[in-house]
Formats: sequence, C-alpha cells, structure tokens
Amino acid sequence: MNCYCGNNKTYQNCCKVYHKNGGKTETAEQLMRSRYSAFVLVNGDYLMQTHHESTRPIKEKTAIVNWAKSVEWLKLEIIKSTLDTVKFNAYFSEDGVQDVIHENSKFVKEDNVWYYLGFAE
Repeated sequence: MNCYCGNNKTYQNCCKVYHKNGGKTETAEQLMRSRYSAFVLVNGDYLMQTHHESTRPIKEKTAIVNWAKSVEWLKLEIIKSTLDTVKFNAYFSEDGVQDVIHENSKFVKEDNVWYYLGFAE
C-alpha cells in the first residue's frame, strides 16, 4: 500500500521515517506530506511538534485531534511546491459528505529543521 501522503513508497519507507525522527525532513513538501499522514493517523503530538512554536495551537490540540478522528481522509494533492510554500488540496469525508481543504502553507527552516508556520499570503 502506498503512503497516506500519496507518494509511491510505503508508509514505512516514507512518512513513518519522519514521524519517528521528529519531523526532520529535507524539504517543506516532505514535512507537509508527513503532516497530512499525521492527520490520517491522528498523531496530534507530531502535528504540534512540527508546527512552529510562534504559531503552534497548543490549546487547540484536543479539538484538532478530535476532528481528525471524526473524518475519513481520502487523498492529498500537491498543486505547487516551492522552497518554503506548499499549495495543496486535502480531500476528506465528514458524515458522508466529501469536502476539501485548499491551502497554501508557509514553512520555515530553523536549525536545519522545517516547521509549519501557517497560511502563506
């Protein structure tokens, strides 16, 4: 089975590597993909760890985890990826209704580690 993030690798050879190493990815896109897989697997600790401390929603962690559990994740589609932004669609189904998250995400690299910052402008 391919990884949840849509790569042709298995989860064990793709996002699981980053989930185990604390999110130490080489690119912002790899971090984005690993965060999507973390939503699929309801890995709230990883989502918080890879979210930059300046924008990290610690108080919302429980709500984020509960929401991630309540939906069925269908697929991730990367539209455009640059050095520090990733534009994507994340498809999911909630209560039998399909929906999509469209986002242009901003990432920052500090001490050789990528972090999710939030929405890009």
